[in-house]
Amino acid sequence: MTIPTPQAATPVEVEDAKPPAMADPSASKGGNGRSPGRMAWLRFKRDRTGVISAYVVIFFFVIAICAPLIAKLYGKDPYTTYGQNDTSLLDEFGSPMLPNGGISGDFWFGIEPSLGRDVFTFLLYGIRNSLLIAAATTLLVTVIGIAVGITAGYLGGKTDYLVGRVIDILLAFPSTLFFIAFWPVMLSILVAPDENTPIWLTVVSLISVMTAFGWASIARLLRGEVLALREREFVEAARVTGASPARIIFKELLPNLWTPILIQATLALPAYVTAEAGLAFLGVGLTDPTPDWGVMIQRGSDVYQSDITFMLFPGVTMVIFVIAFNLLGDSVRDALDPKTKR
Repeated sequence: MTIPTPQAATPVEVEDAKPPAMADPSASKGGNGRSPGRMAWLRFKRDRTGVISAYVVIFFFVIAICAPLIAKLYGKDPYTTYGQNDTSLLDEFGSPMLPNGGISGDFWFGIEPSLGRDVFTFLLYGIRNSLLIAAATTLLVTVIGIAVGITAGYLGGKTDYLVGRVIDILLAFPSTLFFIAFWPVMLSILVAPDENTPIWLTVVSLISVMTAFGWASIARLLRGEVLALREREFVEAARVTGASPARIIFKELLPNLWTPILIQATLALPAYVTAEAGLAFLGVGLTDPTPDWGVMIQRGSDVYQSDITFMLFPGVTMVIFVIAFNLLGDSVRDALDPKTKR
């Protein structure tokens, strides 16, 4: 298993444009007077699949943000072992007494076998932790990829060659195997043998490793785009007028790269959700009792013969989220670049 990096999107053809100082005020608008952003938004709203997917994704993020409030209103938390505190909830084998995993009015999604934790709140906090890690990784990967890709493409020469070789190495490196092998070594250096690993250290390590191996994909895409854009007339015109490299990058190049950047970001986040869950399942990411999608699936694989419902809820919710976000990414790509629509 390798930490998935989103495949490079199809390079977007960028039309030649005039320098901002010479541009016609209506040049950035379509024939009907609408800006490209407005037209993309209208195309997206007409895509029913994309709109529904957007609502599903927003719902998951709202659930993640409001998890503590929902748990407080619900009256339970993901850490209390209710089944061990109340002997009427679990039988002598540690299985829920009630059918369907102990689902009832008090425990909406049932209780965990053996320990008897509340599945609903455990899932809420699991979604919260997984999305936090995936969103932070996606943000860092995008920022680093933009900086490295644009810099390498604009400067060219030895800088471009060196960055290109680093990207090739990172894309070919077995990142998951490295993380599994390096994890115990890193913990032995940072944490004393008789101490528990702090959760913040685990989270920072996950984000750092996935970021270190994830920025290469978007950097390679943007490098290729910039190599093509820097030879266009509007960039040459900016150079002739004495524009600084920073102005050329931020005013001329970057506005023409937002489409591939947004597409790559929407494809990256669900990939990091599954990557983080996979590492947790293997026991090298977040571990029990910290709520997490991967932790719940790993725990569910141990008890699925006696209680399939415990694995059902995290498995189904993660599949729904990943599918919805992937469909949203496809809709965003089609709205921003109709030429790629199938």
